[in-house]
Amino acid sequence: MRNAEQVTFGGSGLDRAADLRGDIPALAAAVQDPASRTTLIWKGKPLVVRTETTCALARLPLTHPILSEARAAPILLGREDGAARFAHDLSAWEPASDVSEVGAFIDRSIQTHPSLPEDHGFAELRNIMTALSARDAELAATAKAILGWHDTHGFCARCGAPSDVTQAGWQRVCQSCGASHFPRTDPVVIMLITHGNKVLLGRSPGWPEGMYSCLAGFVEPGETIEAAVRREVWEEAGVQVGDVRYLSSQPWPFPASLMFGCHGIATSDRITIDPNEIEDALWVSREEVMDALAGLREGLLPARKGAIAHFLLRNWLADTLE
Repeated sequence: MRNAEQVTFGGSGLDRAADLRGDIPALAAAVQDPASRTTLIWKGKPLVVRTETTCALARLPLTHPILSEARAAPILLGREDGAARFAHDLSAWEPASDVSEVGAFIDRSIQTHPSLPEDHGFAELRNIMTALSARDAELAATAKAILGWHDTHGFCARCGAPSDVTQAGWQRVCQSCGASHFPRTDPVVIMLITHGNKVLLGRSPGWPEGMYSCLAGFVEPGETIEAAVRREVWEEAGVQVGDVRYLSSQPWPFPASLMFGCHGIATSDRITIDPNEIEDALWVSREEVMDALAGLREGLLPARKGAIAHFLLRNWLADTLE
């Protein structure tokens, strides 16, 4: 797929500076470098600078007083224009505003910290991902994913003892048994399944009313991507799939997946859903998908912009899957 890396969170070409991760003197120098900057994450929400028409990831100097509220040492994200980029976790901060939406499927709330300008706020990444530049999106996704991993992997999976952060945040080491642990990424297949002029869409319980998307599921141990596509579609919708080909991938930090976008050709069109897997599934024609994307079809809300499902559907409509 020629435009595969145009998907959200991909294609910015960030220098991840792996050579710096274990170089203690170089990391110390980077922390002291006036050109270095950091991204702030609060409960998975990146700090952004907003205007009426734009949204950009905030980059703060490492001398900013707000960093005294960070609960751990920063994570090295990489280099940008030759200077280091870090991420700090500010989740220990408790805002005075209502936080009931935080963590919900749809979170439109913005949290503003009293020591930052009013145009700086913590925003849910799903809501702003299409407004960010490719570089901002990659930095935000990387920061959210790796800080989320540290938040849930503080203990050794082998012996249960607390583990220590090393390699500038890209490794944890158990001082008790010596085991090393690395950031987790879960492989997920997401499928554009077609049968003639129609595409198979499904919905999960708890989604907004009318929202449908491509079917998806985790790849199992010992399974190829192609086999996972066929198995998941059969398990969820009872539809058999023949030819499968890979199209594009997308890092999806909700919390830590790598989505493998694939195109599968259905060899049957009878749908029998497993209610334990999905709530509903249906075949939708090209014309109906076009109307839904244009907001002209009631009761059918396509995958949100920025998600790889939306990307695949648009390329299918434009006949640009090759």
